[in-house]
Amino acid sequence: MKARLIRHEVLPFLLSMFALVAAALVADAVLHWYDAVWIGRYLGIPGTLLILGSFGFSLRKRKLIRAGRPEGLLRLHERMAWLGSLFVLVHAGIHFNAILAWLAVGAMLVNVGSGLTGKFLLGRSRARIEATRKRMLEQGVGEAELEDRMYWDSLTFDVVKQWRTVHFPITLAFAVLALAHIIAVFLFWGWR
Repeated sequence: MKARLIRHEVLPFLLSMFALVAAALVADAVLHWYDAVWIGRYLGIPGTLLILGSFGFSLRKRKLIRAGRPEGLLRLHERMAWLGSLFVLVHAGIHFNAILAWLAVGAMLVNVGSGLTGKFLLGRSRARIEATRKRMLEQGVGEAELEDRMYWDSLTFDVVKQWRTVHFPITLAFAVLALAHIIAVFLFWGWR
């Protein structure tokens, strides 16, 4: 059971985070190798636009827009946020010259970690409830008794779904730091 948990839950989470950081390091190394570091300087723009575009899922979930299926928009949200984060990491590079920018990158990484944690927690909880429900139905448990037995599991699942109340402030902190970084760039950029 413990090995299965690690293989099916912990490992995919760690691999997702590792893949993001590894891809950023490889892309940054390639840019340095070809003396094209200047490209990384501008990857922050498409990265930010991809991250902003990924909010379509949140807008649909809150019924602010009607277009798209929530399941498809969730997958698109995950991919766009991952790719946008990759571009922002390459944009940040390995240059440690601006504390505000690094705070924004740190908040972004915490936000990505929070999103992946929520994804895996919700998936695991949903799968466990469905497996328990199926097993009880196969054992001949009636619908009314099933609801009584599953009460605490469904209540726990509802609590896990509240993970978004943690993810939202993290996203907001990232947004504020990223916006402050963007404003600072425009204020202190050598426009001559």
